[in-house]
Amino acid sequence: MGIPRYIVAGPSEMLAITGNGIPEILLKKKHFLWPLQKCTTLDISPVNYSFQVQAMSAEKLPFYLPAVFTIGPKVLEEANYESLIKYAKLMSNSDKQSTHIQDLVKGVIEGETRVLAASMTMEQIFKGTKEFKQEVFDKVQLELNQFGLYIYNANVKQLVDVPGHEYFSYLGQKTQMEAANQAKIDVAEARMKGEIGAKLRDGETKQNAAKIDAETFIESTKRQGEGKKEEVRVNTEVKIFQNQREAEVIEATTVLAKKKAGWSQTARLAEVEAEKAVAIREAELQMEVEKKKAFVETAKLKAELLTKATVEYDIKVQEANSELYKRQKEAEAALFESQKKAEAQRANADAELYARQQAANSELYAKQKEAEGVATIGKAQAIYIGSILKELNHNYPALRDYLMINNGIYQEIANTNAQAVQGMQPKISIWSGSNSAESEGGSGLKDVAGLYRMLPPLLETVHEQTGMQPPAWLATLPDHK
Repeated sequence: MGIPRYIVAGPSEMLAITGNGIPEILLKKKHFLWPLQKCTTLDISPVNYSFQVQAMSAEKLPFYLPAVFTIGPKVLEEANYESLIKYAKLMSNSDKQSTHIQDLVKGVIEGETRVLAASMTMEQIFKGTKEFKQEVFDKVQLELNQFGLYIYNANVKQLVDVPGHEYFSYLGQKTQMEAANQAKIDVAEARMKGEIGAKLRDGETKQNAAKIDAETFIESTKRQGEGKKEEVRVNTEVKIFQNQREAEVIEATTVLAKKKAGWSQTARLAEVEAEKAVAIREAELQMEVEKKKAFVETAKLKAELLTKATVEYDIKVQEANSELYKRQKEAEAALFESQKKAEAQRANADAELYARQQAANSELYAKQKEAEGVATIGKAQAIYIGSILKELNHNYPALRDYLMINNGIYQEIANTNAQAVQGMQPKISIWSGSNSAESEGGSGLKDVAGLYRMLPPLLETVHEQTGMQPPAWLATLPDHK
């Protein structure tokens, strides 16, 4: 067990006590330190931070911004040590010789200063130094509040050119050249006015002198004065004309000098713009590098400030998220499998329905084509029968007999009658043409004669059995009454 002791802090110090009987951190100027308690002395005096930030304006023009910030822990009344507690926690992670706090403060100031400068034009930064200082002060203070730090003073010095990007030097040279050119123009105008005035005064003097001389000469010699007067008048006009021409020459010379000065200025501006284009690209790349550095430094600071409890909490959260993700993926896999099965069944049903529809469409198409064929055959037969009927002079019985003979109707009737009278005793007629054949003497017309002799008994037999008369163009049966 330790011995209790009484501790008193210095004028610019504060005691941070932790341990037995203290929930978190107790800040005191003096304290009676008990056993199992620990006391750390905090230096709360402000510190000056001098630095030179390389920033870039909204026109992508690089420059140096020298500045001095006086920063220290924010000390308020004793009842509210919230900011000082944040500062004590920050100091607990650094030893006395560490530059961690200094690097932290400089990183915040430089980062916010660059971001603010990038949103303003060079003219706004140059002319509004007071407003720029206030903006930097507000934005940096907002970032430092989370560490319990307070800006007691901020001083932004004169802007400085980056080597190789002499914007302010060129700006001064531009101003000097403009002033010099304007002075040259003013001198030329003054010289022009002086010379013109002198010439005018000289001309007026000579005119007055010539006028007086002419008047005197006229008074003395009136008879010869008219000629001399005219001569003096002509000489005076010539002199005035010469003076006017000289004034015009001087004016033209002045205009030419102005144009030459403008051309020289334009050429110089073009060279400066070409050089600045390269400088702007280099500044953009440098700004990207600075952003990466600031990001890495910020991440490093966050990693250093994380506590073990935060790490354990993140591990638990990751494990819970991993388990939830695993279950979600299993559920999604089961749902995906069910969806695929349903899609397969729907695809089979669609295929079967499509096959049935195609079969029905094929059958319907065959029926349609068959009907079209029958209709075509009917039309052809109608045309065929119409042409035969026309050739027969619209003799319908002759058309009927022709169709029956052509389609073999008589042969079918004979076959049907032969089958019907099988086993019966029909009336059978036998024709013989032997005598006639002998009388023909065996000529080539013997067969034709025999065929014609067989027609009358054949037609009579058909008439008796069916009641049908032979066509008139073929034969006529005798009347048996």
